[in-house]
Amino acid sequence: MDEEYDVIVLGTGLKECILSGLLSVDGLKVLHMDRNDYYGGESTSLNLIQLWKRFRGDDKPPPHLGASRDYNIDMNPKFIMANGNLVRVLIHTDVTKYLSFKAVDGSFVFNKGKVHKVPANDMEALKSPLMGLFEKRRARKFFIYVQNYNESDPKTHEGMDLTRVTTKELIAKYGLDDNTIDFIGHALALHSDDRYLAEPALDTVKRMKLYAESLARFQGGSPYIYPLYGLGELPQAFARLSAVYGGTYMLNKPECKVEFDEEGKVVGVTSEGETAKCKKVVCDPSYLPGKVRKVGRVARAIAIMSHPIPSTDDSHSVQIILPQKQLGRKSDMYLFCCSYTHNVAPKGKFIAFVSTEAETDQPAIELKPGIDLLGPVDEIFFDIYDRYEPVNEPTLDNCFVSTSYDATTHFESTVDDVLNMYTLITGKVIDLSVDLSAASAAEE
Repeated sequence: MDEEYDVIVLGTGLKECILSGLLSVDGLKVLHMDRNDYYGGESTSLNLIQLWKRFRGDDKPPPHLGASRDYNIDMNPKFIMANGNLVRVLIHTDVTKYLSFKAVDGSFVFNKGKVHKVPANDMEALKSPLMGLFEKRRARKFFIYVQNYNESDPKTHEGMDLTRVTTKELIAKYGLDDNTIDFIGHALALHSDDRYLAEPALDTVKRMKLYAESLARFQGGSPYIYPLYGLGELPQAFARLSAVYGGTYMLNKPECKVEFDEEGKVVGVTSEGETAKCKKVVCDPSYLPGKVRKVGRVARAIAIMSHPIPSTDDSHSVQIILPQKQLGRKSDMYLFCCSYTHNVAPKGKFIAFVSTEAETDQPAIELKPGIDLLGPVDEIFFDIYDRYEPVNEPTLDNCFVSTSYDATTHFESTVDDVLNMYTLITGKVIDLSVDLSAASAAEE
């Protein structure tokens, strides 16, 4: 323990594991510690017995649910956009060789009390029951504009500078109604509230293109992929990567007290009476509670079921987004469902999550619109947790703290945080212009 390291990483959550992998590949000497005796921190994966222990204390799971070891229930389940930045990071670091992915069956949106498939291109727009005939034609024109848009080719811009024109102004040009704007903004561009309408349209257009390109990648029913055996595989894969490049891992290290000099700069981490010296510390909010502030809470329900979610074409893995406006809320609600086809439950069993940014103290009541879509459940658990973000100045104390996981059921916001932290820590921007086909060998 008494050695000196470039970076000590505390916590083996997904964000911390990706960073420890990236920094090790860069040639930095990394020590990675966790107070828990398991990988994953807040983004860990639990079997049935662990799930019961966490939510039901000393009760035992009923035998009809099957073997505990056949369950891999992710505590922060998020689907991976097939062409998104997480896949680029996986390819950039060659972590794909430790993982197997399978496409996700369906991507749906809640609109006027019903669940609909999300139309992602001009052809699907024409078929979608979300819109009437005339609206379909207008939406098709907008989708074609987005599909043809190329940032570096002004001919495709139709005279609009999308770094200046707001999303609201761009959509107004095509005369789309609020209903259409709702599913485009929330289910395609994956914005979690309506602030994007007043912001430059370029971000929304890029997000829509990412969705459509990801959807085209596997010819499946959604733009998402998910690892076999769940997300618990990801932190461990990055841990293996870090070890290959000389990183050191220590689990079950109590305390992990960060030490500072008189100027307030980090000098090391102490555990069990030994101090490891370091230049920088990377950690999740729980290791430096004095350097973060609470910014919100996530309410969620975890359900075990014996059937797919109704109205999703029998999808064995699916995301449903419930836009805020449809529910009269300030932020969206998300439904995530995965099953035995991704090896996260025994045959015939499905795991569903309903999550949202909490606006009350009663998750069971608040999550009802999402839970009502599930149909009968075998078991359901409710949970509410605080979300934190860092308030320190890393240039002064050399502490780099990640933001807590949000309620979204896809990875885009999580990866943005990791890439920003990487740049803060190293002063470099990671090159993600990789050959995306390199990942396809691992996909089913």
